[in-house]
Amino acid sequence: GNIFINIPENENQYYHIFFNENKEEIKRGYLTKNEKISKIKIKIDYEVKSFKNLFKYCQCIELITFKRFFRSNIINMSGMFYACSSLKELNILNFNTNNVTNMEYMFYECSSLKLLDLSNFNTNKVTDMSYMFYKCKSLKELNPFNFNTINVINMSYMFSECKSLKELN
Repeated sequence: GNIFINIPENENQYYHIFFNENKEEIKRGYLTKNEKISKIKIKIDYEVKSFKNLFKYCQCIELITFKRFFRSNIINMSGMFYACSSLKELNILNFNTNNVTNMEYMFYECSSLKLLDLSNFNTNKVTDMSYMFYKCKSLKELNPFNFNTINVINMSYMFSECKSLKELN
């Protein structure tokens, strides 16, 4: 099957997955080629502190929207959307990133993404932003207005191969 979500090890009990309008919880983390899934609902319990590699290699997903996301206990978002190459739209305006320290590889090779609104991102505690937008070759607009990089130690290859990005404020 095609992996569509990577639940961090030892945290399976904190993630609840539902396909389409199904009210029954799905106990697997993959999609097969033949499945006609248009909607995935993921409920995440408060104990979760890491979203590392959560959607890594989700090459079948074109849209991800977070309706509510007020958790302040998340500290790791590294590789969260790693190689989501079909992703065209990503709504992360509700993200609470107040305590996140690691954003490395977060949007790595999101090659279909044209716009990314990061206006609500709080990066005060982030120490690693390396490869964060690496190979986001379609990205035309990025507005990291609130980016505070005072604590960032590593920014290597952060915007490398962002060929469509003409301007960075």
